[in-house]
Amino acid sequence: MKKIEAIIKPFKLDDVKEALVEAGIEGMTVSEVKGYGRQQGHSELYRGAEYVVDFIHKVKIEIVVSADEYLESAIEAIKKAAHTGKIGDGKIFVYDIEKAIRIRTGEEDQEAL
Repeated sequence: MKKIEAIIKPFKLDDVKEALVEAGIEGMTVSEVKGYGRQQGHSELYRGAEYVVDFIHKVKIEIVVSADEYLESAIEAIKKAAHTGKIGDGKIFVYDIEKAIRIRTGEEDQEAL
């Protein structure tokens, strides 16, 4: 089993969700996050005063897949749907998952997904 975490621009969330559904991915967890990388921060003007926004609003998507075939199709779906070609498009991380348990039924590993 693999866990995919993707940090994307918030306005691309619906596009990514639709692409994942088309790729056969049934569920995901979405969190609003803040961070910065190469994009750094930016300056904004509020009531005549300029201030620096150090952290950029992003969305983190978390998905766990049971098979490598879903892994590659999920990664491709995210890459295509989240791409704008501009700085700050985001990142995708992949982790190994040792165990998964569905609390309601006690099912484990692939059956729990």
